[in-house]
Amino acid sequence: MKKLLFQFDTDTYPSVFDTVVGYDGGADHVIGHGNLTPDKVSALVQGTIFTRAPKEKKNTAIFVGGSDMIAGQALFEAVQKHFFGGFRVSVMLDSNGSNTTAAACVAKLASSGVLAGKKAVVLGGTGPVGQRAAAMLSLEGANVTVTSRQLWNAEKACEAMEARFNVKLSALAAADFDARAQAISDAHIVIAAGATGVELLKPEHWQNNKTLELLADANATPPLGIGGIDAMDKGIERNGKIVWGALGFGALKLTLHRACIAQLFENNTHVLDAENIFALAKQMA
Repeated sequence: MKKLLFQFDTDTYPSVFDTVVGYDGGADHVIGHGNLTPDKVSALVQGTIFTRAPKEKKNTAIFVGGSDMIAGQALFEAVQKHFFGGFRVSVMLDSNGSNTTAAACVAKLASSGVLAGKKAVVLGGTGPVGQRAAAMLSLEGANVTVTSRQLWNAEKACEAMEARFNVKLSALAAADFDARAQAISDAHIVIAAGATGVELLKPEHWQNNKTLELLADANATPPLGIGGIDAMDKGIERNGKIVWGALGFGALKLTLHRACIAQLFENNTHVLDAENIFALAKQMA
């Protein structure tokens, strides 16, 4: 019985990255569908749940992806609304790598120091990875602030994560280097989760900060989000702080992503979202 992974993507073209990891995670075939919205998935989901005998349904699974976290979450929920009784297949949400990347990043930080009770700042935190990282830090007991160039954008992201995870986040506008340096002035933990190739902090903005303990940068494309660190940094000490680069925790991200795909084919009842993906990441870190 072939293991079939149906890739439901909210973008026009299903992610090549997710397709490759789907195969590496154990799928025999990955079938991609793009431009999907909640109103378009009914027939596709029915095709996955009505075609195989109960004991064979574990060999069919759905992966929800795309660049838009909000759209992905809506699609993920819409898929599950078509399940009933034993007529279901396992499903995973990882829009823009948000859950696996954020989980790997925060899990590595947790392996390097204490998160509970600490002040954490997620710079450029309104994208998929930043939002999920902020939520995971908060779930670990950190007091989390999300920054963006525009306050309304940070507030919108915080509201979405608060509603989804029942956490409390703070929003802050930080449009330039000085504002971001001020935002982290009394922080213990910093994650840079801005757009690819955008530097958010220069070395002088963090190297002499006496409160900072842990830093992580989710950007692997030069210039990095945090100047003065290396994308390959794996929990090394720089200027008295423990630092993780994007490629440093990226190995865990890929291993985690593959492990989640493998789990989808263990049975037909797995629902993999931030919480259980993060729990697995902490076991693997």
